[in-house]
Amino acid sequence: MFTEITGAIMIFLLSALLAWPLGKYMVKVFKGEPSWLDFLAPVENAIFRLCGIRPEEGMDWKQNMKALLLVNIAFFLLAFLLLSIQGFIAFWNPNGFGNWEPTLAFNTAASFTTNTNLQHYSGESTASYFTQLAVFTWLQFVSAGTGIAACALLFQGLANETSSRLGNFYKLLIKSCTRVLLPLAAVLALILSFRGTVANFRGIQQAATLEGGAQMVAGGPAAPMIAIKQVGANGGGFFGPNSTHPFENPDYLSNMAENVAILLIPMALVFSFGFYLQRRKLALMFFGLMSLMFISFAGLSAWQEARGNPAFTDMGLAQCTNMEGKEVRFGPVASSLWGVSTTSTSNGSVNSMHDSHTPLSGGIFLLDMLINAIYGGVGVGFINFFVFLVVAVFIAGQMVGRTPSLLGKKLEAREVKIAALIVILHPLLILAGTAIAAHGIRVDPELGWLNDPGFHGFSEMMYEFSSAAANNGSGFEGLGDNTPFWNITTGITMLLGRYLPIIGPLAIAGSLAVKKPVPESAGSLKLESFAFGAVLLSVILIVAALSFFPALALGPIADYFTL
Repeated sequence: MFTEITGAIMIFLLSALLAWPLGKYMVKVFKGEPSWLDFLAPVENAIFRLCGIRPEEGMDWKQNMKALLLVNIAFFLLAFLLLSIQGFIAFWNPNGFGNWEPTLAFNTAASFTTNTNLQHYSGESTASYFTQLAVFTWLQFVSAGTGIAACALLFQGLANETSSRLGNFYKLLIKSCTRVLLPLAAVLALILSFRGTVANFRGIQQAATLEGGAQMVAGGPAAPMIAIKQVGANGGGFFGPNSTHPFENPDYLSNMAENVAILLIPMALVFSFGFYLQRRKLALMFFGLMSLMFISFAGLSAWQEARGNPAFTDMGLAQCTNMEGKEVRFGPVASSLWGVSTTSTSNGSVNSMHDSHTPLSGGIFLLDMLINAIYGGVGVGFINFFVFLVVAVFIAGQMVGRTPSLLGKKLEAREVKIAALIVILHPLLILAGTAIAAHGIRVDPELGWLNDPGFHGFSEMMYEFSSAAANNGSGFEGLGDNTPFWNITTGITMLLGRYLPIIGPLAIAGSLAVKKPVPESAGSLKLESFAFGAVLLSVILIVAALSFFPALALGPIADYFTL
């Protein structure tokens, strides 16, 4: 157990140490300053010319948002088309997989376009190698690039003094892919290949088992997809079991590399905020608040899994670690750390089955997604955190009787209303979807997609909508989710949960960008202070508690008390 704890500490510290220089480098990319990857400029310029993009043309928040939405609509439609006609594309399809059912194609196109990667299918038995690479892996780059570009636009809006120009979304999208995601993914793909992650184009192979029998084993070009799924906070696995599969995550060292990759960019973007706006102390305070929640949740989850089911002790048996649904090569601590990492960053990949964790541990994974601002997804994680920041500044301003201001700009009714609407949106999507699902299964128990009608079954339904709304992608896999109901409802939830929380904060940034700065005075709110940090943390936790405690009480909490 001590060795496992040491490994978990090393993963967190290594992620934080690497995130600091990466955050500084990403600011150079955002601002167009010289960097060691400038040799890629001809490739980027060729893409700009081919697409008719003028990268130096500044755009306001509305123009940038229009560009973001149009590009992502095109990504979605192309993905839906390619999935629907997969069987007609003979290229890289050695197993002869056919076309996808329309609702599954809709759900999967929405999932990968929104950086969610919720998978209602098993890749090794459904998706051709062409689909895995030309659809899924490609979308994992551009969806992550979209989030990073949106975050860069937010930074510029907060940095502007009186200008409405936030930058150019197209330029930021391309450079996020070529200068941030591509080099990191290439390094991780090499590490995983050396550790044993498969990378070939052979079809399903027959292998001899130790018992002398035969087994059909799927391979494929997994390493490149696994690399970008982790680096880009995507989470979609090449194989159905995701990173529990030894072909995706062979050993403890590969597990460490993948876990660091999950945390790296979300952490780095917090530091990027400090470098971009010259507010390093404030960025460190934000990072400290996020890390406090992250470490607390990871420690509680690991303690629960190491403790196991207390019923064994009550029966006079020795305490038994909960190893159900976990890989022996990782153990309970690494599984818990990964679970908190992947749900704190909206990554969604798994190295253990979340459905098999103890109720409180599974509840922690749920809570990470309900908060949706602990590091968060690539780019959009900090954007979600920014919404809580606006609300906290407003509340703190009211407490001291002064007009609230954020980074030298006065917050007025328009900005606060937008932030409040975005805060309300997240629980609305999750709780409304869960209520509809619970009502449906109560009216017609023969629907067949819920195997557990009790508290845990409620948790499974709530987890599915939480994962979709938070653009996470992990799941409690006891739920039969490949049905028209789940494909359509979670597909819509993913689209709303992705783009509305980007539009709102960018509208706030656009509004603040044109306002004249207000000089700081003795009465100004000190964002770097311990008092404001306490207010901000309280806002995050109280909003989550008020929104979700009743639902959590019906699910994982009630499940815990039935052990």
